[in-house]
Amino acid sequence: MTTTSSPAVPPSAAAPAAPAARVRRRGSLDAALRGRGALLGIAGVWLVTRAAMLWTLVHAVGHSTNARVEVTMTYHNWYNVLVHWTMPQHDVMWQYPPAAAAVFLSPDLLPFLTYFQAFVALTVLCDAVILLGLLRAARRGDGSMAGAVMWLVTLPLMMGTPFARYDIHVTLFAVFALLCMRHRPRLAGVVAGIGAMVKVWPLLTLLGTPRGRSTRDAVVAAALSCAALLAVFAVLFEDTLGFVGNQGNRGVQVESLGGSALMAARLTHLWPGRTNFQYGAFEYVGPYVSVIARVSVGLTVAGFLLLLLWRVRANRWSGATPFDAALCAMMVFTVTSRVISPQYMIWLLGLAAVCLTSKHTTQRPVAWLLAVTTALTTLIFPVWYDTEILTASTLGTVLLCTRNALLLGATVWSGVRLWKATVLPKAAAQPGASVRPGAAAL
Repeated sequence: MTTTSSPAVPPSAAAPAAPAARVRRRGSLDAALRGRGALLGIAGVWLVTRAAMLWTLVHAVGHSTNARVEVTMTYHNWYNVLVHWTMPQHDVMWQYPPAAAAVFLSPDLLPFLTYFQAFVALTVLCDAVILLGLLRAARRGDGSMAGAVMWLVTLPLMMGTPFARYDIHVTLFAVFALLCMRHRPRLAGVVAGIGAMVKVWPLLTLLGTPRGRSTRDAVVAAALSCAALLAVFAVLFEDTLGFVGNQGNRGVQVESLGGSALMAARLTHLWPGRTNFQYGAFEYVGPYVSVIARVSVGLTVAGFLLLLLWRVRANRWSGATPFDAALCAMMVFTVTSRVISPQYMIWLLGLAAVCLTSKHTTQRPVAWLLAVTTALTTLIFPVWYDTEILTASTLGTVLLCTRNALLLGATVWSGVRLWKATVLPKAAAQPGASVRPGAAAL
């Protein structure tokens, strides 16, 4: 009779127990958040936080007059032009695709309110619909309540700014395009196409569509919806493409990555430039500005090529991959842009929240880092915009450079985590449930 001794188990073999315990704890918390009482609590938190956001907007808390003026003046002025069935192409601040006109005309749906009141009311409604969509996504088999919680608690970090911009409307299209992607790719493409005709960037939600038929259906549907909307607005309005030239002439905005470099150089007296209000934002003028603008465009192109390379090389797909790819793409285009307006954080928070609706996302730490970045963004605008940022004070320079450094770091981190999770060596990418059919095709 022979005996077989069990091989010794190295101490490191017990290491997975800790992550497994964390997963169990996270799952328990997630299950608790699904109860009726928790959902009532979420509704209560939404009401309280949104009321606080509205209060800061109406009462100009934290210099939020800077945020409110966008609706009361800029949007309202555009409305006065749009009601005559022409685009405000002579206003250099008009830099949006033609379907944006529908958003600026939408306050007519509530004729018993002022333009400002109606616009804000509809924006709050869009916010609520996004939260409901995230809550519904949490009911999937691999769903998580973390996405809804993130949207619930991070949007108020921006005080009243989100309700005085039309970016929540656009984020609504992007969020629902992603949430439809798994089971209804054609509908996802239609929604993304409509969003693109409102503010272009929702097309990035299609980057991570599952390969094969899903990609073809989504892309074709997006193209058709874009073409249909463009045709409709071309018939209804004059000068529907006038926005293209205004957007192309943008310079280097103070809050952009390039702008923070110029601000630091200005603080140390290495750069003699100044700020000037043009194209609807404060931009830098002076030596090297045009060079930095060209470098920003070049970095955007390089980022796009890297995203395409990822698309070609990716050989492992999960249900969260379309969400993660959309967030990574949006971060790349944000951080390399000549313009980083505060409302851009609304886009990133919305996409990060969608990522967190899946337990399989690679972007969880990136998403919560974006929450910190959002808090810093609020200090930049509107709190200290006039007193510290535009004056390029030491505090303003440190604050802006820190925010942009965190945003850049989060972008790189996002890309690295996405790549590691989806681009495996050929030997490791075994055929199975986690690898989608047609992995060799773009």
